[in-house]
Amino acid sequence: MAPLSKRHRASSGAYGFAARPVLIAGLVVLTACNPSGPRQAGGRTPGAGGPPEVAFVVMTPQAVAQFADLPGRTAAFQTSEVRPQVSGIILRRAFTEGGYVRAGQTLYEIDPSLFRAAGDVARANLASAQASAEAARIRAERLRPLAEAQAVSAQDYTDALAQSRQAQAAVAQQRALLATAQITLRLTRVPAPISGRIGRSLVTQGALVTANQADPLAVIQRLDPINVDIQQSSAAVLALRRALAQGGAVPAKARARLMLEDGTDYGLTGTVEFSEVTVDAATGTVTLRAQFPNPQGLLLPGMVVRARFAQATATGAFLVPQQAVTRDQKGNAHLMLVGAGDMPVDRVITTTRTDGANWVVTDGLKPGDRVIVEGLAKVKPGKPVRPVPFGAPQRIAAPPDKDGNTGAGAGQRGR
Repeated sequence: MAPLSKRHRASSGAYGFAARPVLIAGLVVLTACNPSGPRQAGGRTPGAGGPPEVAFVVMTPQAVAQFADLPGRTAAFQTSEVRPQVSGIILRRAFTEGGYVRAGQTLYEIDPSLFRAAGDVARANLASAQASAEAARIRAERLRPLAEAQAVSAQDYTDALAQSRQAQAAVAQQRALLATAQITLRLTRVPAPISGRIGRSLVTQGALVTANQADPLAVIQRLDPINVDIQQSSAAVLALRRALAQGGAVPAKARARLMLEDGTDYGLTGTVEFSEVTVDAATGTVTLRAQFPNPQGLLLPGMVVRARFAQATATGAFLVPQQAVTRDQKGNAHLMLVGAGDMPVDRVITTTRTDGANWVVTDGLKPGDRVIVEGLAKVKPGKPVRPVPFGAPQRIAAPPDKDGNTGAGAGQRGR
């Protein structure tokens, strides 16, 4: 390539020198068009003045249920230990182990031979007593007219009348003995006292059983409905009773739900029936008993479960979102309120429990208070804020166009 001439180099150098002032002038013009510098998203400039924006919720008192989540153990609604009432040899077992039996159903049959014979003896004795009574009655009736005619002494008639009445008493006695023998014979068939599920048989065919023996023949349990014994600390019971006495709470409907051992919900609701009137000295707890339907037999006695139920309803409480509550070094709970002149105000509150995503505040707030729940990091003591309702729409400025003009758009404030 041929070298550039001196004139060409000179003209190029002059052009390059002249271009620099043109670029600088262009930057000066652009800067003059935007004296405030670059913009932020939304049409605001960095360091723009004005109070920070915060979101608030207005406090309204409401009734809040006080729930208890406590451990418990299932227990049969009814339990009956089957025992013989007569002594004898077991001839047969008339039920299926683990099956369902009904009240009055025969479970065992004891050898009835001796009891049947005793019944026959009682029946014969009754017949003999009836015959003696009939003879005594006839004799007394025959002596009556003779005694009136003074053909026999009055004492003879009195003795005959007394013997007739004694014979009638003997008849009643023998009739009672016959009834006893019949009842004893009937007890050779051991019935089920209640309806329910029966366990394994503790005796076999051919075993000798005795009346009033210590060991049962079998155990029957009624499982529908089923009881749940719940343990609650005496301190919690005391606090609840104080709240009820002071009027800060009212008794709630005793409906309960159940969480099974695998962490699943039982599905059916029950009712809390009663609580014990004494405290267990070993554990310091009070036992509450709830009752649940168990139509499918899913719950078995001895299961460990958790029961959740409302013990009381706090009246005049406030629900505050959890993100609005802060705590100091001493553990006291604080809220920031929007006060007069949109000035932030720190407020100490009393709260002891949560309800879902909210704190239950029982002291420190009044109806109409505006609690700051969003933008707490922007709040500075003694500096006003710009409050907006929590969840209200927020206007967001559109980005500038190529000519530097901005437009307005609408958006939603996210929670």
